[in-house]
Amino acid sequence: MKILLIAINAKYIHSNPAVYSLRAGADEAFRPFIEIVEYTINNRCEEILADIYRRKPDVIAFSCYIWNRSMTGSLLAELPKIMPEVPVWLGGPEVSYDAEKVLGQYRAVTGVMIGEGEETFRELVEYYCGGTQGREGLQKIRGIAYRTGSDGEGRPEDLEETVVAGDRAARAEKNAQGKICLTPERELTDISALPFLYEDLGPFENKIIYYESSRGCPYRCSYCLSSIDKKVRLRNIDMVKKELQFFLDHKVRQVKFVDRTFNCNHEHAVEIWKYLAEHDNGVTNFHFEIEADRITEEELRILAGLRPGLAQMEIGVQTVNPETLREIRRKADTDRIREVVERIEENHNIHVHLDLIAGLPYEDYDSFVHSFNCVHAMRPQQLQLGFLKVLKGSYLYEKAADYGLRYTDAPPYEVLSTKWLSYEQLLQLKKVEAMVEIYYNSGQFTHTLPVIQAAFPDAFSMYLELAEFYEKRSGLFSSPARSSRYEALLDFALQTERIGKKEEKMSEYVEMLRQLLTFDLYLRENMKSRPDFAGALLPYKQMIRDFYRKEEACRRYLPGYGGYDSRQLAKMTHMEVFDYPVWEQDTGKRTEYLAAPAMVLFDYHVRDALTYEARYVVIPTDEERTSDR
Repeated sequence: MKILLIAINAKYIHSNPAVYSLRAGADEAFRPFIEIVEYTINNRCEEILADIYRRKPDVIAFSCYIWNRSMTGSLLAELPKIMPEVPVWLGGPEVSYDAEKVLGQYRAVTGVMIGEGEETFRELVEYYCGGTQGREGLQKIRGIAYRTGSDGEGRPEDLEETVVAGDRAARAEKNAQGKICLTPERELTDISALPFLYEDLGPFENKIIYYESSRGCPYRCSYCLSSIDKKVRLRNIDMVKKELQFFLDHKVRQVKFVDRTFNCNHEHAVEIWKYLAEHDNGVTNFHFEIEADRITEEELRILAGLRPGLAQMEIGVQTVNPETLREIRRKADTDRIREVVERIEENHNIHVHLDLIAGLPYEDYDSFVHSFNCVHAMRPQQLQLGFLKVLKGSYLYEKAADYGLRYTDAPPYEVLSTKWLSYEQLLQLKKVEAMVEIYYNSGQFTHTLPVIQAAFPDAFSMYLELAEFYEKRSGLFSSPARSSRYEALLDFALQTERIGKKEEKMSEYVEMLRQLLTFDLYLRENMKSRPDFAGALLPYKQMIRDFYRKEEACRRYLPGYGGYDSRQLAKMTHMEVFDYPVWEQDTGKRTEYLAAPAMVLFDYHVRDALTYEARYVVIPTDEERTSDR
């Protein structure tokens, strides 16, 4: 007997903790019969189909989410043609809400596991592997939906009464296909009773580890499926610490907590953050989704002491519109969120990721622009401009008609328009999203963007005009050369009329932009081919050679490069000469720009834990002052 658990992930670096939790929760005697296989949505359906066939499973089970529903549907259409006798089961949030509809849609599907699946799957494995198949088998399994006759022996009359009622046409269709039955709902899982998933880290090499220390959410946000289950269950804290230590001992690169609101329980969050601070291995990064306005002073003090790069915080702002917040049943204090983000960023030790959602009720175009500018002004490392997904079972799904909410029929059920936001306006926001990803979230233009933005009324206006500039040059999106993004930004800045009118000395302004872009470029990468906008270093060649010869004799600026000669040092690092003060130093009280001209040495062996920018040393040509960043 072989039961094949199938996960189709969005990216290779992702893993699917659900299938591993299902296998870990099965009786130990039956685990050898369970095999896990993970694909991605980038695999071709025919490749996946062939691989499934070659594995010769006796039972197939798919883990279903919005990102893989379409591909799973394609596979379900083909599987009965090549493996007609193999039972197929589905589970996951994408099929739990309307299991009976799914069974009516896909004749290849034997049944659906509804809700949390560990206990249900354990019983299903016993059904197939333990000799309990038949008339009495499926009826004993809680939390499933299936079509009568799927086990070949029909169903007792009393269970047929549990058929989910629908309209007459739907019931008629179901009766024509065989009645669809539901077994009683299952109690929520005690997550402290679930085994640890990661005793064997082999399948997770070069992948993100997902970890769960709690389930459920105390909030009722109308766009989220977690609002359905408001009971928060915490994993035993001693178990959590032991499992986190396992990750620390194995120097896992990133652990992403999937807790819906990590800090909803103050004591639980504090215990974990304190433990990580005290046992930090200097390598592992932990990702948390938090409610910023719930952060306490004690939590802020703990977070302030974390190693730079140990933690990253994802904060769902979603909107700053008070009416929208009330309608989506979200109690958020925008001023407190702003204050918390500022205080976290002051320490420059935690990566901050802020989220916005376009398409929420009562949020029109102007309101969203205001929300965007407010969040952008908080200066997070990442700003995700997301678009509402109308998830089946959510409150927004039920209220879609009232809100004039139109969305795609196919997953991910993304918003197309609302009463307050037209499709045309949504397309404008899509364009801005693309520019934010390229120019803001990449972190590659941290010195140049603020200067260009100063010529616009606000950040949103700049990104929108930049998007329109890109539309006129369609080849920009497909250009593989990274330097083309820099050149495009320079061209955009110089073609913006308001900049030209604002600057009295345009030639000086152009030169400043060129040098800002050059500075940003070499902060991230030791480019071997020098872009045109960077200008020539020929006038400074001798000055640069002399610097590296001195550095070879006396390691003043590069003490970690022992054993390398001046030529090797010049290849491993980069020296740039700037005529404009595009760098800065922190005096402790304020940031001030150093006088130019000066040489800037970029050291790529030492990088900022949050921004990945190279350490740089400002060396004034008189060498009287030095700023080391």
